Amino acid sequence: MNDWPEGWSDRDRGNRYGSGSAGAQPESARVMRQIRRGPAAPPQGAGVPQQPSYVNGQGYGDYTDARQTGYDSGYNTGQVYGGGGDPGGPGDVGPRAPRPAPNWRRRIKWTAITLVTVLVVTSVATYFWADGKLRREVDLSKVIDRPEGGDGTNYLIVGSDSRDGMSAEEKKKLHTGSAEGKRTDSMMILHVGSNGDTLVSLPRDSDVELPSFVGSESGKTYKGTGRHIKLNAAYATDGPELLVRTIEFNTGLRIDHYVEIGFAGFASIVDAVGGVEITIDKAFKDKYSGADFQAGKQKLNGEEALAFVRTRHAFAASDLQRTKNQQKFLAALAHEVATPGTVLNPFKLYPTMSAGLDSLIVDKDMGLYDLGSMFFAMKGVNGGDGTSLNMPISGSSGGNLVWDKAKVKQLVNELNNDEKVTVSGN
Repeated sequence: MNDWPEGWSDRDRGNRYGSGSAGAQPESARVMRQIRRGPAAPPQGAGVPQQPSYVNGQGYGDYTDARQTGYDSGYNTGQVYGGGGDPGGPGDVGPRAPRPAPNWRRRIKWTAITLVTVLVVTSVATYFWADGKLRREVDLSKVIDRPEGGDGTNYLIVGSDSRDGMSAEEKKKLHTGSAEGKRTDSMMILHVGSNGDTLVSLPRDSDVELPSFVGSESGKTYKGTGRHIKLNAAYATDGPELLVRTIEFNTGLRIDHYVEIGFAGFASIVDAVGGVEITIDKAFKDKYSGADFQAGKQKLNGEEALAFVRTRHAFAASDLQRTKNQQKFLAALAHEVATPGTVLNPFKLYPTMSAGLDSLIVDKDMGLYDLGSMFFAMKGVNGGDGTSLNMPISGSSGGNLVWDKAKVKQLVNELNNDEKVTVSGN
């Protein structure tokens, strides 16, 4: 079925180009309706714009001709399918909705939550890391016949001359010598209470009575014979437990916690904080400790700090002057560790904590809270919030320093009752 008028056929179309055409020339281009955007069509009678010609059988003329004639198929401008036509034309989606303003309250809230979470996780991790490094090696439950405890907390802080883990080169550098075993170079009682903290130095040459005690290793009971010894000899005889027992027996003051640090650990802590600044009142030199200091303010490194706290041969007061220097330096060290430059700098804080925790020996009941309390109390003493003194001395006997019994009793009563200390030491 065809759609030509009845009786017509393709052959009746004449000589056309295409199917059934015998003509050599193509038929004229069919005039098609063109899609046109822009100005309205000219009024009727104004003429039809010239259409682009079909050149050489290859298609429309060049782009310049099309522009001159005003013809646009729509493909050049992307308007055929509405991809960039006039606003409001087919395919136009309209103007974009404005981007919403940032919710700063929400952002601040989540930033704060994130920071708090990181801080809590870091703090918890640090706590367990530090707690795991504490060397809880001293068992105060082995100490017998202990006095009743008073108000406040009493720490026995011991500086030993232990050379454990030190190489021959380190021993030479720090002027420690190579003696076997370990002895106490310094002993202090730090009382932490509500009426001010008190730091009392116990001279190593103090004359004390050796009481009955139970051996820390053997478990054997040794009866007291009333024999008097130097205080540091108690430590050399049976270690920390006997030292605590001897101090409690001769003072009546209960020791709640024990803290010990050796030569190498002390020097490492000082180096970890970048040195400690201190003022030396008078120049001194000591070949035994390696000390060689000028008067004035100066920053000491680990090696110099160790020489400073060990020197006694350079002073007329010998051990009494040394204990004062030890108090002065330890308080300055605590102050340096507590500065924002150390506490807020993880690259300085963690090495300092690591050096300190690796070198400390404490009692089995010591916790990080107790250690922190001791540390800040020492810092307070240095800042003038507490009192520091030597154990009151009344004289000497056979080279040993004899305590003033009346003053010692008054001092212990004030500490047990957590009262402000009024006793003065040497």
